[in-house]
Amino acid sequence: MRPLRIPAFMVIAGLVLAACGGTVPSGALTELPDAEGELNLVIWVGYAEDGSNYPEFDWVTPFEDATGCQVNTIDGQDSANMVSLMATGQYDGVSASGDATNRMIEAGTVAPVNVALIPNYEGIFDSLKNKPHNSVDGVPYGVPHGRGANLLIYNTDEFPEAPTSWDPVWEGAAEHSGQVSIYNYLIYIADAALHLMQKQPDLGITDPYQLNEEQFNAAVDLLKDQSEHATYWGTAAEQITSFAAGDAVVGTTWQYQANNLTDSPVAVTLPAEGSTGWSDTWMISSEAAHPGCMYRWMNWMADPETSAMATIYFGEAPTSEAACEAAETILEGAYAGHCDTFHATDEDYFSKVWFWTTPRADCGDEDSATTCKDIEDWTNAWTEITGA
Repeated sequence: MRPLRIPAFMVIAGLVLAACGGTVPSGALTELPDAEGELNLVIWVGYAEDGSNYPEFDWVTPFEDATGCQVNTIDGQDSANMVSLMATGQYDGVSASGDATNRMIEAGTVAPVNVALIPNYEGIFDSLKNKPHNSVDGVPYGVPHGRGANLLIYNTDEFPEAPTSWDPVWEGAAEHSGQVSIYNYLIYIADAALHLMQKQPDLGITDPYQLNEEQFNAAVDLLKDQSEHATYWGTAAEQITSFAAGDAVVGTTWQYQANNLTDSPVAVTLPAEGSTGWSDTWMISSEAAHPGCMYRWMNWMADPETSAMATIYFGEAPTSEAACEAAETILEGAYAGHCDTFHATDEDYFSKVWFWTTPRADCGDEDSATTCKDIEDWTNAWTEITGA
């Protein structure tokens, strides 16, 4: 592994120089504070590796060496859990998905960022900037981390030919009753809505996250039928254990699980009808006790070598062309072609991925006269579906 070690004075100098010029958003830092020596993060599992799991994957230790910021993390169980943890004000930052970012922005839990203090931001793909889940009226509320599609995972002994659609977890679920592995979180309602977009076009679903009452009820009914045959996973570790033991044979997953099931007969695919997915963002708490360390961390995670290593480890697309170039040589070229595999520059591919976002009563349009089911409705329905 080519070491990710950068002298501390270079990291700090780069950030200070980048602060010159530009308009600073209201509520954002105007200058970079000294590093406070500590950083407390809420993360998706696998987003802050220190070599404990695999020695060759370590981007935390070099950051600590370069900045003096000791990194402490807590794994978020799901987006709702991450929203709750950040609301305590005990954490400096979070790696949030789109179904959490909007809630935290609206609640004032996170602050806008001054990208002039984050020099690596400039190199990030324009297609990841200024999106509804990471900005408001052109004001950035974080730094993109990576993106990916939710995939269909299957046991190759049970499915010797790769499935080409999501049918095995819906209409075909009864064939593998009790072995259908489904993500245990309310945002999965969108996966049912996406399926109905193909199977019942008369419902008129145009956005699987913004559903009127008829559309929502149809998705809930589909999920209730599926629940008779499903088992639910809340953490990646739970699903890995289930597939490794042969207790699950098909389901919805992240590439991370497949990366950790190399000794099991499993494979993953993106079905033809597309998928839901994630585009994650590093965001700073509006009450951050260590803003200097958090800004340094956001810049570090956008560094090409760090972005390459972190997205290789988790199994998602890096955030910049420079990160794709770095991925070709990291770990002596063991992951050459990473950006091709994860379609990092393929906007046609990602046009088929519906990134997680927050369901809203105004259907995501403040001027809309239509009423949709909001996050509270989704929460209550998911409890009814799973019986939890």
